[in-house]
Amino acid sequence: MPVKRILFVCHGNLCRSPMAEGVLRQIAGEAGLTVVVDSAGTGVWTAGASPDLRAFEAAEARGYSLEGIRSRRLSAADFSAFDHVIAMDRANLAVVRRLAPAESRADTGLLLRHAGRWLRVQIPDPYTDGRFEHALDLIEHGCRGLVATLQRKAADQREQYVSAALPKLR
Repeated sequence: MPVKRILFVCHGNLCRSPMAEGVLRQIAGEAGLTVVVDSAGTGVWTAGASPDLRAFEAAEARGYSLEGIRSRRLSAADFSAFDHVIAMDRANLAVVRRLAPAESRADTGLLLRHAGRWLRVQIPDPYTDGRFEHALDLIEHGCRGLVATLQRKAADQREQYVSAALPKLR
């Protein structure tokens, strides 16, 4: 399976998207998937900052590392650098889609669309209400669903490849 490149996006790139980056790195690694994961924000006012300490602590308590993650602003170049640009909520998804160049082939959507029953749920910003555990619960559900989606697509691609190769072997 080709390496998938995934960018998570929230507003400030201080809480939700860095947590999603750390969670997906670990969950994908445990599943044997090779992914490139990054995060960005649509309204970054503190470029180069580490994740919010509360996000760092919540992630670390569950065994996820946010070490080395620094905030940055979403750019037009991200749409050619990543296969998936995944937002945490509808407001940021609207900004993502507005910034996407017309020729972009990056898949855009909400993280929780990959989590079945959570399809219509957004991941609330814990920056002001302090509900980091709740946000992390939702992020874990979304990342597990995303890994399952990537695994299904990889299996489908392998099956198509084998099906296409079989007639040539006979």
